[in-house]
Amino acid sequence: MEASSKNHEDYVIAGVDIGKDSTFLSFVTSQMDEPVTISTVMGSESYQIPTVLAKKKGIGQWFIGNDALSQERLSMAIGCDNFYEKALDDEKVYVEGEEFLARDLLAVYFRKLLSMPVPGVVKGKLSLLVICVQELDMRVFSAMNAVAQRLSISRNMLYLIDKRESFYYYTLSQERSIFLHDVLLIDYDGANLTHCFLKKDVRTRPVTVTIETASHGEILDMKDERLYDIASELLKGRIISGIYLTGDGFDGDWMKKSLSLMLQGRRLFLGKNLYSKGACYAGLVRLSLTEWPYVYIGDNELKLNISLKVIDSNEMKLVTLLSAGENWYDEKGECECILDGTPTLECFVRKPDERSSEVVNIPLPGFPERENRTSRIRIEAIPLSDSEAKLIITDLGFGEISPQTKKTWDHIIKAK
Repeated sequence: MEASSKNHEDYVIAGVDIGKDSTFLSFVTSQMDEPVTISTVMGSESYQIPTVLAKKKGIGQWFIGNDALSQERLSMAIGCDNFYEKALDDEKVYVEGEEFLARDLLAVYFRKLLSMPVPGVVKGKLSLLVICVQELDMRVFSAMNAVAQRLSISRNMLYLIDKRESFYYYTLSQERSIFLHDVLLIDYDGANLTHCFLKKDVRTRPVTVTIETASHGEILDMKDERLYDIASELLKGRIISGIYLTGDGFDGDWMKKSLSLMLQGRRLFLGKNLYSKGACYAGLVRLSLTEWPYVYIGDNELKLNISLKVIDSNEMKLVTLLSAGENWYDEKGECECILDGTPTLECFVRKPDERSSEVVNIPLPGFPERENRTSRIRIEAIPLSDSEAKLIITDLGFGEISPQTKKTWDHIIKAK
């Protein structure tokens, strides 16, 4: 699939939920009402694509997923062990004595993945690739940006989220009755059961959304009874309007008592492609293709807004450098302006759950003495964490009137 800049009239968004064992792929296009997930078996809901890559013996032909496993079983190809995790750590992989960068192989996997056909859907050029992972960190950020570069996907066409954020986008894209109150997600991969509570604060504008999560470990025996006990504790004292169950651990017809409990007065959904579909919904929001009166405050999202007061065409305005709710790994703000008056910046810092802003005055000691409005400066805002950012102010001078010194001033702003 070719990559192109986003086009709001004719768009294609790919949502990928990838882990070390399996991958799910969903698409949403301008011709579709909702995302669809690719099935590996025509006419079924076999959505899991093994995160497996294999090279045909003797030649440079590659296979992914079930095709790779089949070729390995026939001794026609050699698998690339743990290539996904090795790509995250920027390691090398050896196949038939040949050395490969694991990130090159991950790019091969993504290229073949995105080329898979979607029955009944004509895919155009890719507008946005949204990748969902278990946990988002700098390893993932570095690896996925390297893959996007190899696929000629520009940085603004790549969006990275974790599973909690995907759950947020998926849930709030459904009919309102499901998220009228709190929503519960239970994820059980067969080795570890976790839960997430999605909660809204409707008093704020936009509505702030938080997700509370915890782990319950593995259910070894008496699974139905154990799940019943966990669900009973989770539902106690809460008003829950919707419940989602996802993961391989729910395979089989073992949920009886627990399912009956969770269905009492609530909407309940069971499936495995929630995260890849949620990634597609995240893409629709990212491209401003749907109204979105919410802001998510998660582990990776900025918890402060930083703005500057400027005069533009004789009108006082606030220029936003950083926005709360955006992923701090990938966010950066920059603007240039002309100093008017004393060499001091006036910044406005606001947390998303507060209505008033804190005014922060940033002096620029040692700034060159010049006539008023003959000093141009660049202000860069770079997040250091989800609640801390660094402002870098650079003197750019004013053409031939005031030669630039390129002197810089740094200032740290923290959410209190």
